[in-house]
Amino acid sequence: MELNTLGTEISQNLIDRFKKEYTDRKESKVIERTVTKNGILNSSRDLAADVESTPVFSIDLDTGDVANQMQSGRCWMFAALNTMRHDMKNQFKVPGSFELSQSYTFFWDKFEKSNWFYENIIKTAALDTDDRKVAFLLNEPQGDGGQWDMLCAIIEKYGVVPQSAFPETYNSSKSREFDTLLNEKLRKDAITLRELVNSDASDEQIQERKQKMLSEVYRMASYSFGQPPVKFDWEYRDDSKAYHREEGITPKEFFDKYIGWDLDEYISIINAPTADKPYDQTYTVEMLGNVVNGRQVKHLNLNMHDFKQAAINQLKSGESVWFGCDVGQHSEAREKGLLDLRVFAEDELFDIDISMSKAERLDYKESLMTHAMVLTGVDLVDGKPKKWKVENSWGKKVGEKGYMVMSDEWMDEYCYQVVVQKKFLTDAQRSAQSQEPTVLKPWDPMGSLAYTD
Repeated sequence: MELNTLGTEISQNLIDRFKKEYTDRKESKVIERTVTKNGILNSSRDLAADVESTPVFSIDLDTGDVANQMQSGRCWMFAALNTMRHDMKNQFKVPGSFELSQSYTFFWDKFEKSNWFYENIIKTAALDTDDRKVAFLLNEPQGDGGQWDMLCAIIEKYGVVPQSAFPETYNSSKSREFDTLLNEKLRKDAITLRELVNSDASDEQIQERKQKMLSEVYRMASYSFGQPPVKFDWEYRDDSKAYHREEGITPKEFFDKYIGWDLDEYISIINAPTADKPYDQTYTVEMLGNVVNGRQVKHLNLNMHDFKQAAINQLKSGESVWFGCDVGQHSEAREKGLLDLRVFAEDELFDIDISMSKAERLDYKESLMTHAMVLTGVDLVDGKPKKWKVENSWGKKVGEKGYMVMSDEWMDEYCYQVVVQKKFLTDAQRSAQSQEPTVLKPWDPMGSLAYTD
């Protein structure tokens, strides 16, 4: 049997027909000149979206200055830590420029993800390397991306610190070099661990070798990010210029005293309208996580109306909302900071049909969550959302001093996850969230990690 035998080839007659169809369209040369000169996006830009995206909102939280994740995929960390610093701003009047240390949680995430990878390699050692699960693990042993529950797992184990106690380094702000080297090491270590398991080494021997590997990971991370503090001193002046000082506090004590959230009360809600995920049920994803025996990633799937209502309820209470979306889809996110379906009309430019339902995009790999940000406002008209205010982590040059505007229609199509407190759900939704989750396959789109830099 010939492996490359397919169906009908493209004939010269068919090409001649296509050429004639092209030249028979009187607009073809005009569009060709425009697109070849200006590119697809510039040629299809619709300024009407700008008019309806004025950054004015009926609910608008004062959350201070935006942060900048630089050239790293830590958006999920920045977004989560930003929601916490917003609360600190309200409670302790820390200045708008105050930030929690993203480098601190980054250090421990890299360390814990390495252990997570090792344990999964040990667990799957009997499978061939071309088995889909093993190939999935080896494709990217670890990366910068993550989800809300993964950040909670780090905080529950290691706490948090202000950025002044563990500042940014070259490698936290530009993570590619470190990621490339660490993944090379993890793949090399995978060879050793699989050989040990398959040669019937004892569990004690395997764990002893794994601990040596983890010691090397710790050394790599310490050289690259610095050693994380066990105790530290913190001082600041609040908005009224009053001086405050805290001496010898641990990271977990800092979280308890200055943030104090019960992280079990914050839950992930998704909108995944695919046939395999009925609404009002919970889901987790095999092999998704970072801290072994730590917090499980768990999602409650709700319809889009309930999804948005939960976010609105939390915003009305004065608290910002972590959310995950596919930021690069039909948006001008990098400059204007517009997340709007009307920004570009590529389908009209080329006279093609690229319309898909949200479920179809998920099923056919056209879309999934790639980026995490924070909802800090919403414009309600007759009780219904029209547009949303978004705090990003790309610095102040994007949008309105780093803040973006998202149309409600764009949210419907490209937002997949929000995190809210349980108290903002209905009794029925809380009951649904308490269920044991259905386990999805490792490559399910709801297991995607927010990582866009």
